[in-house]
Amino acid sequence: MSELRKRREESDEKNIELNESDHIDSEDDKDLSATIPSGTNKAPSLLDTLVKDLPDRWRNWVVRGIFSIIMISCFVFVIYGGPLALMITALVVQVKCFEEIINIGYAVYRIHGLPWFRSLSWYFLLTSNYFFYGESLVEYFGVVINRTDFLRGLVTYHRFISFCLYCGGFVWFVLSLVKKYYMKQFSLFAWTHVALLIVVTQSYLIIKNIFEGLIWFIVPVSMIVCNDIMAYVFGFFFGKTPLIKLSPKKTWEGFIGGGISTVIFGCVFSWILCQHPYFVCPIEYNEVEGRMTMECEPGILFRPTEYTLPGFLSGILQVFGMRNTISLYPFILHSLSLSLFSSVIGPFGGFFASGFKRAFKIKDFGDVIPGHGGIMDRFDCQFLMATFVNVYLTSFIQTDSPQKLLTQVLNLKPEQQLQLFHMLKDSLTNRNFL
Repeated sequence: MSELRKRREESDEKNIELNESDHIDSEDDKDLSATIPSGTNKAPSLLDTLVKDLPDRWRNWVVRGIFSIIMISCFVFVIYGGPLALMITALVVQVKCFEEIINIGYAVYRIHGLPWFRSLSWYFLLTSNYFFYGESLVEYFGVVINRTDFLRGLVTYHRFISFCLYCGGFVWFVLSLVKKYYMKQFSLFAWTHVALLIVVTQSYLIIKNIFEGLIWFIVPVSMIVCNDIMAYVFGFFFGKTPLIKLSPKKTWEGFIGGGISTVIFGCVFSWILCQHPYFVCPIEYNEVEGRMTMECEPGILFRPTEYTLPGFLSGILQVFGMRNTISLYPFILHSLSLSLFSSVIGPFGGFFASGFKRAFKIKDFGDVIPGHGGIMDRFDCQFLMATFVNVYLTSFIQTDSPQKLLTQVLNLKPEQQLQLFHMLKDSLTNRNFL
């Protein structure tokens, strides 16, 4: 009897071990390091020859530094190209990030041979872009589009057309299901939609930020770049205290040094850009000139304003014969909020990406940028920042412009437009504006 009980206990222990093994994290059984190329240690042959005698630590520092300068130079060149160049760049970056994420999904589920799946992923990308970019065109170019008869239907039924396109992809997916691969196919279907949520939605918000004025795009992007560079520099020279297990190379010294540098940089850079209407004016369609313009009388955020300093500072300043007021662009105060977010919360976009890569034992999302990795490795924090800027704009800054309201009015029936005209006229007359 005791021997039978002992066998049962041993059997129960084996079952417990088997059940525990079923819950092992995916990083123990999925190693994609040989499948996904890494760019951190990659360098062009000429540059690799020049730095081959350096220690690995300094070799990576030099390669990373050179390509950081190249990327910043390209960013400045794109800004010089104007809003259209920025929007095209955002679209290219979006497509490349999507490709890198989807390639990892293909490697994870190993179903390259199944029919239509790669085509389906790109079809959903095109459909999502049609919806989101169409929304932007309707919002900012609606006045022009409504004047063109054959385009008016696309504006009126844009969301219905987008839904029909998505339904087409949904039906296509169901018809492509193959027996014995259902789980992998549905997993990759979910993977595709998560990639669309992360990449396409964020790039759409970036476009919306650009239309509100280039400063709402350039300053946040530059803050993330500054924080990333300075955190790396401070961590490289002074880093001793680990910050988070997901990224063993990240240190508290780098985190704090990068944060302080970003706040200072944000204030100085914002002060410079506020002086140029090209950066602060929203992008709007000028009906008189028949083109998109970036000319305006800068709003209150971009005009110097006198602020009274706190009482405890006023007394000190008076001793030295100085004024107790300071002249600032109000946007600089808003840039403090942006810089704090980019310094404190922004890096968690990078930590999230690090956790994702560790889950599949890969070092980088790709090898496009020597010393850095893939495009997604450089834009993981940018996407999070773009969302914050858009939320901040809509919550504290943005108001409906006459042009956007006119776009909505033009979608009304003629008799409704006439009714609105008389109602607005009566209202202005009663308030003695007419």
